[in-house]
Amino acid sequence: MTHILDALTFATERARSIPVAAHIPGLALCAAIGGAALAIHEFSGVAALSPMILAIGLAVAVNTTIGTPPRAVPGIAVALKRFLRLGIILLGLQITAGQILSMGPVALAIVSVALAATFPAMLLVGRLLGVERPLRQLIAAGTSVCGASAVIAANTVACGSDEDVAYAVASVTLFGTLSMLAFPALGAALGLDPVAFGVWIGATVHEVAQVAGTAFAMGDEAGQYGTVAKLWRVVLLAPLIAVLAASARFGRISRARGSVGAGVPVPWFVVGFVALIALNSAVSIPSAALEVAEFAATLFLAMALAAMGLQIDLRALRHRGVRPFVLAAFGWLFISAFGLAMVSASWV
Repeated sequence: MTHILDALTFATERARSIPVAAHIPGLALCAAIGGAALAIHEFSGVAALSPMILAIGLAVAVNTTIGTPPRAVPGIAVALKRFLRLGIILLGLQITAGQILSMGPVALAIVSVALAATFPAMLLVGRLLGVERPLRQLIAAGTSVCGASAVIAANTVACGSDEDVAYAVASVTLFGTLSMLAFPALGAALGLDPVAFGVWIGATVHEVAQVAGTAFAMGDEAGQYGTVAKLWRVVLLAPLIAVLAASARFGRISRARGSVGAGVPVPWFVVGFVALIALNSAVSIPSAALEVAEFAATLFLAMALAAMGLQIDLRALRHRGVRPFVLAAFGWLFISAFGLAMVSASWV
């Protein structure tokens, strides 16, 4: 495991000097795993089964059973860096300003305040629990913003280990699934109308797919409001990453794998993400092109998580102990209760 991680670090630093052909084995492996994850998602009939979560699970299984071939390391480095950022940029084409504004100011405020309260609360509790800074940042980002996508985007700044990423993804998967199982019944018991229920789910549930699966369980109107509320949370990923990057450069956030955070690169992909939202809002892009972009974004992000999974040692996850799990549980309860309180106060 160690020699693979060392080789990956070297490959990342020297990516420009490596012949293009040397990247092919690793990219092909990541694409195969990512493609398999998309196929399982498509043909399983379970809409809430995220391809990104499937990709990291399949990759971990591959690495555990047959191992990651050293010749695949250069391509894995490219998938982990370049394809990750491209995938996040392309997410911008799934959102328009009109969709967001259709929510109304109250709903937008609920989503924004829930995120703004949850992220720092989780950082504080994680610090009190003794959870390492990169891991608590990743769990907080995945819980407060948009699940696995937020975890891997935040890691461009937090610089956690691959095991940190896997732990954070696993935690948001677990608690997002619990939301899917419990919240429809809870919403009905509380007498929430479809709009209130949709906004609550969009503001609090982790993954986009999990939001859709939960909100549409209460009808189309709830599903539509839940989906758009979740899209607004995805938009808020951009300022969150920008703030983390700026804080890291001034040395207020984290040391990245033993080096001071001042060397954190400018998250240029955030600019690209916002630019594509603006483009999609300003001009009418053909639906066929949007479908291609959506597929490419999902595939690229699945490839990035596959690249991470191909380096993960399951034993390292067990060594994290129970404290990060307690943090993830706290975050789930906090954002769920906080969001419900704001929705209940707004729709009384």
